[in-house]
Amino acid sequence: MKHKNGFNPLSRTTAHRRALHRNMVTSLFKYERITTTKQKAMEVRRTAEKLITRSKVDTFNNRRHAAKYIWDDNIVKKLFSDIGPRMKDRNGGYTRILKIGFREGDAADVAILELVDYDFEKKEKDTKKKDDSKKSDDKKAAKKEAGFKSSKGESEHKKNTDQVVDNSSNRRYNRVKGS
Repeated sequence: MKHKNGFNPLSRTTAHRRALHRNMVTSLFKYERITTTKQKAMEVRRTAEKLITRSKVDTFNNRRHAAKYIWDDNIVKKLFSDIGPRMKDRNGGYTRILKIGFREGDAADVAILELVDYDFEKKEKDTKKKDDSKKSDDKKAAKKEAGFKSSKGESEHKKNTDQVVDNSSNRRYNRVKGS
């Protein structure tokens, strides 16, 4: 009997399940963190843990075994040159599953699967803030060129226009005063 010796088929055909599995393992090692359903995360975790264990010893055979599950050669290199050596001191438990609630559309149990030593990059957040501030400065400059005043004062454009409602089509449009 095969009690407790199987896997979760995830309601997919064999080919679809294998492709899904390989895609998710590849994404996990590429981004070091993925968001998916809890059941998929539990299935991917099994393979990811085994691949990380193999990546601690960089041999040709281990690389070939990892290439069966990982689509991209660059990610195989990352696994053996970066992730494997980082996990050298651990004897398992390389990933964690964080439950984040239920998806709104179908109420599926959603979780985050990430490597244990994953850190949020503060640099990414700082660069995003800098990019946002540059965009807002550009918008302010564009408004000044168009004749708009700051958000506190009323703009020249608003002073010179009336809002008119076309009753036949219920549309609103601005008309310049005096015309």
